[in-house]
Amino acid sequence: MGRSLTRKLIEAHLVLGKPVAGEEIGISIDQVLLTDTNGTMSFLQFEAMGLERVVPARVVTYADHNVYQFDSRNSDDHRYLQTASRRYGAVFSKPGNGICHQVHVETFSVPGQTLLGTDSHTPLCGSAGMLAIGAGSLDVAVAMGGGPYFFTMPAVVRVWLTGALRPWVTAKDVILELLRRLSVKGGAGKVFEYDGPGLASLLLAQRMTIANMGAELTLTTSVFPSDEVTRSYLSRLGRGGDWRPQAADDDAAYDDQIDLDLSTIEPLVALPGSPDRVVPVSEVAGTPVEQVMVGSCTNGSWHDMASVTSVLRGRRVDPSVSFVLFPGSHRILSTMAREGLLADLLAAGATVSEPTCGSCAGIGHVPAAGTKSLRAFNRNFPGRSGVKDDEVYLCSSLVAAASALTGTITDPRTLGDEPDVQLPEAFAASDVGFVRPDAQGDVVRGPNIKGVPLGEPVAETIEAPVLLKLGDKISTDDISPAGSAVLVFRSNIPAISEFTFRYVDAELPARARAAGRGIIVAGEHYGQGSSREVAAIAPMHLGVRAVIARSFARIHRANLINWGIAPLVFDEAAALAGIERDDPLRLEGLRAALVAGARVPVLNTRTGASFTTSCVLTPREREILLAGGLLALTKQRGG
Repeated sequence: MGRSLTRKLIEAHLVLGKPVAGEEIGISIDQVLLTDTNGTMSFLQFEAMGLERVVPARVVTYADHNVYQFDSRNSDDHRYLQTASRRYGAVFSKPGNGICHQVHVETFSVPGQTLLGTDSHTPLCGSAGMLAIGAGSLDVAVAMGGGPYFFTMPAVVRVWLTGALRPWVTAKDVILELLRRLSVKGGAGKVFEYDGPGLASLLLAQRMTIANMGAELTLTTSVFPSDEVTRSYLSRLGRGGDWRPQAADDDAAYDDQIDLDLSTIEPLVALPGSPDRVVPVSEVAGTPVEQVMVGSCTNGSWHDMASVTSVLRGRRVDPSVSFVLFPGSHRILSTMAREGLLADLLAAGATVSEPTCGSCAGIGHVPAAGTKSLRAFNRNFPGRSGVKDDEVYLCSSLVAAASALTGTITDPRTLGDEPDVQLPEAFAASDVGFVRPDAQGDVVRGPNIKGVPLGEPVAETIEAPVLLKLGDKISTDDISPAGSAVLVFRSNIPAISEFTFRYVDAELPARARAAGRGIIVAGEHYGQGSSREVAAIAPMHLGVRAVIARSFARIHRANLINWGIAPLVFDEAAALAGIERDDPLRLEGLRAALVAGARVPVLNTRTGASFTTSCVLTPREREILLAGGLLALTKQRGG
């Protein structure tokens, strides 16, 4: 029986465990990418572990979220990242050089290699035949020091593509269709591997969009073969020598298969609140919008920018609309200037931003209160845009361009024939934004950069109040909000902890401090979305010692364990209904149960009701959790 491409990539890097679905495995990491939002903590953790030099052959630090540097705290973080990168052996990508995933696939992607990143959209590089996975900052710091990355061997699902996209239908519609079918939790514990006769019709940029937003399905990652499309793309970048073929065996075995006929897909839109609230654009056509944006790591490619320009050329953006484009990289922006796209966009009334994640994480271009925003981005969790009670719709670049012309959500098929978009023979050369390491100089820390806190060993019994009762689909944006006011404190845990659950219950930090110890209870898929590790560290700092939920998102569950917070799962989902905020819960014999791999009994001392929870751990995870987290364990070992 043949092997899938995913299995080949894993087996080529396997250092511990057996690649059997559901079993824990450890793989070696060839490349690491860091962002300015999560990478600062990774480097602080790297230093806290006493490490002297990064081990993977390629580590790149990107200043791509806080590009606007609203105050000195942003600049301090960037200076720390640049000096730490120089000292410890990482390449530094300067503010304005571009969004990590776009720049990385352009400049450093190598088919067949592994990549671990501090951002949940790292799987974008799976479009180039890599095994690219997003993780928490501490797991990434360990990989920087040469340690394996541990995760549960996923089920490998083949997505069999047939047909070809019709005019005005895009790769964004492909991933939105999968979200419509499967929901944001439909990919949990899985890798999607794309194959089939329809694959050859998808450009590398289109594959990037699909692989990138696989994160919204909660996939471990997405994998595309490295084929002639991949070679063409790398050749246009002047990197044809880095290409190598990567493909599944013809008789490869898979755990499941999804069949998708590209010719049946139509333009789609995700309604405000969640990327899986997907409907045909025709159902919301005519909805007024005041803000339209195209970009982010999902839709910031050359193909996206050129497609928008082809629609706007010779036309004018509706006067009621603010239309902003975010090219994914300096290379794309340079190519746009060379090819004349900027002149056409400016003449049409569009605004072209410097390459940045920016408004995708609520940094800049925050919509006005009570207005609707249409975005060719990847996430629309409530409040993510930077304002509470926002109404953000997600769409393709073509839907966005058509809607910018009319001031309402518009089906682009009403514009007539879709303009033809051609790839340039060669992209502009771009290396001015990189600073190479030389192991020289001091690491500079500004006054906003604080030390890394440590968790405490799990107690034998926990008796603590329920600080917050939550429903399903709580995202890390809900736990630790995005936006410029918050992100300046990503290197300052005491300060950022004060924003924990800010838009859900602003009194939670004060209540947690008063209680000393606390528990959070929630429904399905707790911790979905961004990989932001602060969504675990800040609650730990506030005294949260357990989260009891119906289920957890993969990265957040790992982050909770890494910081000594017990991720407990209700054995009976109905038990959640009987719990209220402030209820005192007693977790009798918690530590002993974790050691034995037994169920953890929980008593609600207000009602007298009892229920049980489970915490299925590997031996490695158990040791980390019991010690109070990975850093605490490292300190215990003297490492």
